[in-house]
Amino acid sequence: MSKRPGGDFPERGRKRRAPRRAAPAEPSAQEPSARNGAGQDRPAQDSAAPDQTGQDRSSRERGTRARAAQDRAADDSGAQRDTGSGPAVREQNTRPSLKAPGAPKNAKAPRTPKAQAPAFARKMGVGSIIGWTALSALVPGAAHLRAGRRRTGFVLLGAFGALLVAAIVYGLSFVGNLGAAVRESTMITVSVAAVIGALAWFALVLVSYIALGPDRLNGRGQIVSGIVVGLLCVVVMSPFALTANAVLATRDAVQGIFPSVSDPEVQPIKEEDPWNGKDRVNFLLIGGDGAGNRQGVRTDSMTVASVSIKTGNTVLFSLPRNLQHVRFPPSSPLAKHFPNGFMAELPNGGLLNEVWQFANDHPEIMHGKNKGPRALMDAIGHTLGLRLDYYALINMYGFVDLVDAIGGIKLRVEKDIPWGGHYGTAGTIKAGYQRLSGEEALWYGRSRVVDDDFSRMGRQRCVIGAFAQQATPDKILTNFTKIADAAKRMAQTNIPQELLEPLANLAIKVKDARITSLQFVPPHFYTGSPDWPKIRRATVKALNDSVKPSRRALAAQVTASPGATTSPSGTVAATPQASKTATPSQTPTRNGQAANNGSAKSLAELCGL
Repeated sequence: MSKRPGGDFPERGRKRRAPRRAAPAEPSAQEPSARNGAGQDRPAQDSAAPDQTGQDRSSRERGTRARAAQDRAADDSGAQRDTGSGPAVREQNTRPSLKAPGAPKNAKAPRTPKAQAPAFARKMGVGSIIGWTALSALVPGAAHLRAGRRRTGFVLLGAFGALLVAAIVYGLSFVGNLGAAVRESTMITVSVAAVIGALAWFALVLVSYIALGPDRLNGRGQIVSGIVVGLLCVVVMSPFALTANAVLATRDAVQGIFPSVSDPEVQPIKEEDPWNGKDRVNFLLIGGDGAGNRQGVRTDSMTVASVSIKTGNTVLFSLPRNLQHVRFPPSSPLAKHFPNGFMAELPNGGLLNEVWQFANDHPEIMHGKNKGPRALMDAIGHTLGLRLDYYALINMYGFVDLVDAIGGIKLRVEKDIPWGGHYGTAGTIKAGYQRLSGEEALWYGRSRVVDDDFSRMGRQRCVIGAFAQQATPDKILTNFTKIADAAKRMAQTNIPQELLEPLANLAIKVKDARITSLQFVPPHFYTGSPDWPKIRRATVKALNDSVKPSRRALAAQVTASPGATTSPSGTVAATPQASKTATPSQTPTRNGQAANNGSAKSLAELCGL
C-alpha cells in the first residue's frame, strides 16, 4: 500500500491511480508537519503555505476519483451477476464513467441509446414466417432476402427469372404451329419438366421456411407453421402434377386412338408436304350405333367433311343411312361381287348402313379382316366422286361423355322433340335456344318419334356443327383429361400419328372458317332410286361455291356470320342466278319441304349457331 503525500493513511479501494496534471513539490525532510485531532495535516505556518494548500486540493480530487471508481466497480460487478461476464460486459466495464464529480454515491451514469437492429435481425412471429414462405413460392429468394441471406436470395431470384424467360421463349415457339404441341417429343419434354418443377418448388418452399428460423418459435408456433407450410407444399406442387397428368393422358389417348403404323392403303406422310400436294382433304365421319343388344356396328350417321387446306372452308355432305344399292369403284373387291350395286337383287335391301358390317362379316370377299371401313369409304367416295382420305368412327353412346366433358352444347331447337323409346316417354327437349347435355344431344340427333330419318339427319349435322364450334381451346384445356378419356373409349380411325401435327393446325383454321352443309335427301335426291350423276354434280358445285368470297346478307332477316356463304341468304346458291332472299328454314328440314333446294346451306342459318 502507498501512502498519501503528506499523510500516514493508505488509500483504499483504488484499482488504478488517476493521472495527475502536475506533481506537487515534495516537502523537505527538515520541514515539520503537524496533525489535528482527526488525523488531518495542518497547514504549515511558514512561507510555504500556498504550496501546501494546492497539495491538499489535489489529494481531495484523488479521493473523489477513487470513490467514483469504487462505485463504478460495484455497478459493474452487479451487472456481471445479472447478465454474465461476456466480452460485451468487459467492454462496458472499461468505458469511462460519465458521472459528474461530486454526484451522489448511488447515482448511475446516463447510458447512450442503443442503435436499432436491422429488420432481418428481428425475431419473426408465426404469421410472418408463413407469409414470407408463401411469398417465396411466388418470388423465389424472397424469404432468404428477409432472413439476411442476400447472396442465396439473389441467386434464387436470378434462377427464377432465367427459367421464366426460357418458358416464355419455349411457349412462343408454338405460335403459328400449335400442332407441335401434340408431338411425342413435346409431350415427353413437358412431362419431365413438370415433374422436375414440382420437386424443385417443393424444395424451394422447404428451404425458404428453414431459412426464416422456425426453431426460434415456441412449440405451438412450430407446429402451426409446420402444418401450414406442409399444405403450401402440396398446393405449389398441384399445378405441376395436373400438367403432367394432362399431358400423360393426352399421350395415352393419342397412342390408343391413332395408329402408330400407317394403314397400307393410306398414302405415306411426308414431313415437307403431309397432304401430298392436295388442295382439299376428305374425312369420313361415322356415327356408329354399337349398342349392347346388337351384333357388330351399325353406321347410322355418315358425313363427309371436305376441308380446304388453304382456307379451312369446309363442306359437310350428309348421306342417309337408307341410301340403297350404292356402287363401288373398280378397285374395290365388292365391285365385282355387286356389279349392279350393293345387294341390287333386294328391292328393299342393300342399305348404305349395312356395307361396313357386310365387309367385316365376309373377309373372303374383301381379302382380309376388318375391311368394313375401307368398303364404306369406297362406296361413299364413289357416290360423291371424291377420294376419301381418312375416316373416324365415333360411338354415339361415347359421344355423350364427350359433350358432357365440354359442358354441353347450345343450339336452336325448332320444335319440341320427344325422346326415349318409340313413343318419347323419357322426356321432351323444348323448342328454343337450349343448352343440351350429352344425353339430350344424343337423343336430339337420334329421336324419330315425330320425324323421319331425313329430319333426324338434319339434327345430327346441327349437333356436329355445334360441337365443332363450341369446343373452344379454353374448354378443351380445362377439361382435357375428360375429353381424352372419352375420345379414347369412343373413337376409331386410320389417321396416323405422324399426321397429328398438321391436322391440329388445320383444325384451328376450320374453327374460324366457313362451314356449309348439303344433305342428299328427298325431294331433290331420292334414296330408293338415286340419281348418281346428279349427286356428283351437286357435290362439285358445293365445293366450288365454298371457295368463292362470301357476301353479306343484305335484305334477309338472317344475320351474317363468319360462316356466311356465297348467296345473299347466307347459303351456297343452287344456281349462279339465284338471288332470292331466303329466310331461316325449319331445322332440320322435313321430308319434302321446299326449303331444301339441293344446295349447301350454312349451319349458322340452319342450326342457329
